Amino acid sequence: MKAPASVVFIVDDDPSVRKSLTRVMVSAGYAVEAFASAREFLERERLAGPGCLILDVRMPGLSGLDLQEALAGKGHRIPIVFITGHGDISMSVKAMKSGAADFLTKPYDVEQLLAAVDRAVTKDVKALGEEGRTAEILERIGQLTPREMEVFALVVTGMLNKQIAGELGIGEKTVKVHRARVMEKMQAGSVAELVRLADRAGVIVPKKAALP
Repeated sequence: MKAPASVVFIVDDDPSVRKSLTRVMVSAGYAVEAFASAREFLERERLAGPGCLILDVRMPGLSGLDLQEALAGKGHRIPIVFITGHGDISMSVKAMKSGAADFLTKPYDVEQLLAAVDRAVTKDVKALGEEGRTAEILERIGQLTPREMEVFALVVTGMLNKQIAGELGIGEKTVKVHRARVMEKMQAGSVAELVRLADRAGVIVPKKAALP
């Protein structure tokens, strides 16, 4: 059984297909929401938890590929598994290049579909975890004073306290104090860990701070 928080969205204009897919996903333990059109799905609030979208390619109005493009334009992150009875190589290539998790043809193989959805949801769970981790790090960075932020950005370049003091025009003892506070607020046990945190948070290192 999948975690209840994992939701599979189904967008297909064929009622019988929606019913069939819903039955398969529910039996696999997923929460399911089905939509008859791409536009109907776009009106739904963005999902906060992990999920996956099973999407038909050819539909009246917005096509599946149109919906994929619209979601990308809105920064809406959700793995998409395409299912179509009219797919061709060019469609498949376009969908996969645009980030689709999988591209299956009708009539679909249930086991193959479930495997594709499982991979997609697992990927989404991981992505959400990484986003949460980054948000947590950014929150820690937000606790740093402007001076501590300067010291932080220089420490991760590998600079020694003496070099940082010269760079910022402050005393070496002052640098040590700021550095200790940075380590404490960032919850880092070593400079190496601090560097990893900086990389994940995208901390920009001053150009002139680079070591010779």
